[in-house]
Amino acid sequence: MSPARAGGVLNLDTLVRVRRGLRTSGPALRLLVPDGMTAPLGCDAVAVPAHVGPLIMSRLPRVGCVYADGTHWWWLVPSDSDHALEWPAPARYVTGAVVPDLLEVPDLIHRPDSTLPYTPPIPLYLALCRATGTAPAWSRPVSA
Repeated sequence: MSPARAGGVLNLDTLVRVRRGLRTSGPALRLLVPDGMTAPLGCDAVAVPAHVGPLIMSRLPRVGCVYADGTHWWWLVPSDSDHALEWPAPARYVTGAVVPDLLEVPDLIHRPDSTLPYTPPIPLYLALCRATGTAPAWSRPVSA
């Protein structure tokens, strides 16, 4: 019996997880956490075009694992880093660090000294906004 039929309430977390469950496509590759590292918060990834990657890297106080292929740089972030956050184009947020539409896993081009693979999502978001000339979502005017 569904929560709605049982008199339960669907909250935002439930709706987000249902929406993610609908994003099933063909087989996809996953960015793996390197040996010796742990990901206690799970992993998602943010992809940016390769030409934007170095601009973002230079603006971050801490950089986690970064992977690259010929067209994109992929940054590992904690799971649910898209919760209430609208990542600006041309970035692409992928849950589970699954890299769709690729034939092989991108190469690891940066590994932090710590045991955590994450780039903090808020600094990454702000660096991406700055590199793309996009105002952060919370600073945009609200229309009635």
